[in-house]
Amino acid sequence: MVVEIVSAVVVVGGAWLAAGVRVVKQYERGLIFRFGRVRSRVQEPGLKLLVPFVDRMQKVNMQIVTMPVPAQDGITRDNVTVRVDAVVYFKVIDPVVAAVNVQDYRAAVGQVAQTSLRSIIGKSELDDLLSNREHLNEGLELMIDSPALDWGIHIDKVEIKDVALPEAMKRSMSRQAEAERERRARVISADGELQASHKLAQAAATMADTPSAMQLRLLETVVQVSSEKNSTLILPFPVELLRFLDAHTPKQAAAPAAPVAPAPEPEAVEAKPEANGHGTPSPRTPGDAALPTAD
Repeated sequence: MVVEIVSAVVVVGGAWLAAGVRVVKQYERGLIFRFGRVRSRVQEPGLKLLVPFVDRMQKVNMQIVTMPVPAQDGITRDNVTVRVDAVVYFKVIDPVVAAVNVQDYRAAVGQVAQTSLRSIIGKSELDDLLSNREHLNEGLELMIDSPALDWGIHIDKVEIKDVALPEAMKRSMSRQAEAERERRARVISADGELQASHKLAQAAATMADTPSAMQLRLLETVVQVSSEKNSTLILPFPVELLRFLDAHTPKQAAAPAAPVAPAPEPEAVEAKPEANGHGTPSPRTPGDAALPTAD
């Protein structure tokens, strides 16, 4: 009988101890509620023993939470419709406040992030959303962190992930970028032509003193063009080159002129009668006299 009583006491005691044993993980902190009232002491990681049926433990995760913010539609300050989504990184710094002051701190942080994102869209311009995101991220972090401090939450970082633009705005921006690149290309080309003109003017002034250098440059240009066998070259022949060649060509003695034969004298023609009464001229010597003819 005594053995049975002792065994029953041991079993009841073991069950009582098992009901009060809790394990807190390394990344968690434990809050003990005794008769519904939270105790100020936060339970560190390890094996903890509670008073069964009196204490209740609530575990709070202390890890950094990554929460995506759903895409929000808004109108920027320069009247452009955009769709922006973001991501929030936060963690619990005060487990007691996070468990007591707010019912669900995750949902609360998500709602504050959405409203803050809409507000930051309305206060910013499109160029800021596309190129100045770091400044917007800092402003968004401050807007979310202000109410979160009262909940025992610390906002570690907020980042804007994507900015979706309408198709018409994308086409307009692409045309703007294309026009800007074309403007830069024209400015660079004009600058290059200006620098080349200065160099050509200096080269022309140098070659003006030596005409032979000009002719050599012309011949070199002809050689460069003729290396490509897919074009026809029409080259004007300058008079200066002829003068240059004439000045450097040795003079040769002129050959004696051959005697010119006298031209033969024309022969006289004598008219002969024909059957129709008209006469035809006939050849005659220069010494013969023309005889009169009777009608």
